[in-house]
Amino acid sequence: MAVPPSETESTENTRFLSQFYSHYLRNRIHALYPFFPKNFFSIFAIPFRSTPRRECLPLPLPSSSFDSPLLITKRSRVHGIVEGILERVLMNLHSVQKNLQFWQFRAKRSDSEKARFMIFERGPRAFVDETIKLLRGFTAQDSSSRSLCQSASDFIDERVAVLSSLRYSLATFLAQVYMEVDKVGEDLVANPETELPSLLVTISDLFSTIEASIGHLHAVRESDSSVDGTYSIPLLFEKVPKIHQEGSQWTECEIRNAINSIYQNLDKLDAYISLLVFKHRKPTKITQYWIHYTCGAVGLSVCSIWLLRHSRLVGSSDLDNWIQEAKNSTIGFFKNHVEQPILSIRDELFETFRKRHQGIMELEEVQLTSNSLHRMLLAFSEQAKGQNIPANASDQEMLEIVMDRYEKELMHPIQNLLNGELVRAILIQVQKLKLDTETAMLELNQILRANEINFAVLTALPAFFLSLLLIMVVRAWFKQDTKAEGRGRVARIQRRLLVAEIKKRIVRYQHYVEQGRERDAQCMFGLALYSLNRLYHSVKWHAEASGEWESLREDIVDLAAPGLQTSDKLSVISHMVTYDCLLPSQSRR
Repeated sequence: MAVPPSETESTENTRFLSQFYSHYLRNRIHALYPFFPKNFFSIFAIPFRSTPRRECLPLPLPSSSFDSPLLITKRSRVHGIVEGILERVLMNLHSVQKNLQFWQFRAKRSDSEKARFMIFERGPRAFVDETIKLLRGFTAQDSSSRSLCQSASDFIDERVAVLSSLRYSLATFLAQVYMEVDKVGEDLVANPETELPSLLVTISDLFSTIEASIGHLHAVRESDSSVDGTYSIPLLFEKVPKIHQEGSQWTECEIRNAINSIYQNLDKLDAYISLLVFKHRKPTKITQYWIHYTCGAVGLSVCSIWLLRHSRLVGSSDLDNWIQEAKNSTIGFFKNHVEQPILSIRDELFETFRKRHQGIMELEEVQLTSNSLHRMLLAFSEQAKGQNIPANASDQEMLEIVMDRYEKELMHPIQNLLNGELVRAILIQVQKLKLDTETAMLELNQILRANEINFAVLTALPAFFLSLLLIMVVRAWFKQDTKAEGRGRVARIQRRLLVAEIKKRIVRYQHYVEQGRERDAQCMFGLALYSLNRLYHSVKWHAEASGEWESLREDIVDLAAPGLQTSDKLSVISHMVTYDCLLPSQSRR
């Protein structure tokens, strides 16, 4: 079943277009008016950069910095720059990672599945082009299927290579910024105005590093590349002037210009990465399932034409009759399976309470019959035995006396019928039969009343199951169980997979450090920060609801600390899986 395009994909496309055209407009204005400052828009936007952002992974600063009035008043200077860099790099890294995972998954599929993707899951234009190529290959008696598989592999591998390079550079840049802030964190808290210029210079150098690592990607394009169009935006960052003398301080204007340069570099980096990701992005859901949508549209059109032919617009009353029949059927179903069973259960229950006294009278009648039988048995037994019998004697004992005398009387039935006790013994047995009959009818009446309620409940079962199905559908939609932020079983699995991913990347980071592969270690640390940021957002709401957020937040900050030993981080991870929001559903129950 086709899935409509997600909100994240539309947001990324909108962000790319806005960044692309804003960069183009800025360059065109500067070309027409050379004296017009290129940083005019950035200077104009500085007062508005303090708007609330989505909270990202906490900065590696001492805990006292959160209570420092000086840093609170200068948040746009210190926190604003670093948080802005982290937030926007993490957003770009998420976009790259999401598209890279799609192409990596496609790269692991078989050749036939790759060929199917090239033909059927890249839109109608690609479907026509690939079909024409395939037919031409068959006509020329060439191995068109083999060339199609090779083309699909090249198509996917090219995107995997570019996106992998982007992810490597962004993760390394993220780790370098984070480690630099962690290194100067205490001095930055104590003397923010003194340490800020050196931090800006270091960040500018890091921008130059990422420019050298990914700035060439816009020019690397093979002649037979499957990427449409060319890269028209080179990556050239603004340079922040160096501090020539140790201990010298910048003026307020110089600091403002340096901050503006950093923001310009962020804008350029966003535009450049957005363009590369846009060129190598995965197909949207509509593009992948365009055949399903086309068939659905055709079916909807045929259905609409069919309905039009039976509507009032062409003088037919069929549609009105069908609507009326559906309405009557729905009302009938509601009355027969919902309203009447509930009213029947209610009436039966209230009828039972209303007839409680009437039921007691029936029990009294049975009791009267039982008492009469007891007196008859008592009188007959005393006369037969010729002695007084206790009043508390059981009916069974006295009935045995009656039966013994009855058997003797049957020896001479005609004589005893006229002069003996045979008739009296028969009448006592008739009275006993009457008592048994009344008792059985009373029990049968109770059984029938109970079954009437059961039948009413069985009649209401279809409506009950329909309501239960509707509740399950609403519950599944409300829980939003498809992502790590959800509240269901799948969301819990996603969060536990994030923890496992963090553990794996921390171990690989330590492995690279021991091998002396510094840049690979920085890349792996940046990917660990990215996973920690995702975990931070996915568990925050759940941990706040369960009261575990403060402790869990400290554990996430510890895992992001560059100076903490790997063994300590692994012990923190083993402790994290005991939180309620990270437990599997069965353990939680």
